[in-house]
Amino acid sequence: MLKWIDIPPVWLAGFAVLAWWGGQAAAMVLPAAVLSHPLLDLLGGLLVGAGLLLMVLAVFEMRRARTTPIPHMQPTALVTSGIFARSRNPIYLGDALVLAGLALRWGWPALILVPLFMAVIHDRFIRAEEARLNSTFGPGFTAWAAKTRRWL
Repeated sequence: MLKWIDIPPVWLAGFAVLAWWGGQAAAMVLPAAVLSHPLLDLLGGLLVGAGLLLMVLAVFEMRRARTTPIPHMQPTALVTSGIFARSRNPIYLGDALVLAGLALRWGWPALILVPLFMAVIHDRFIRAEEARLNSTFGPGFTAWAAKTRRWL
């Protein structure tokens, strides 16, 4: 049961709550003019949109290859096409962009949570996923990992 709760969207939701709370806390300390600006709102919205687009593109590629996007499941194919030719973890990158966008909209000091979120995702999911991919696809995974960056 725990493995179905311990999934990246739950972690993203938790960090989003922390970002909202951080924005509220920052608003008590900093003037509104320092925290809020139409350009920050625009950039935040663009980041959220870009993150969602990355996630959709990645899931589309994984479905096309008939493999699972669920982190705890065994992959049936090594997806290296589409967005996976640019990033080994486009869904997690999308999650980080969504969190960054929300932080910009709710209070930019919450941006400090983005690298922490990325570290948690790396430790909780990416290491195990890459080990699974390596053991399943061996040289194919090694070659892809050598030419494709983890995040960007």
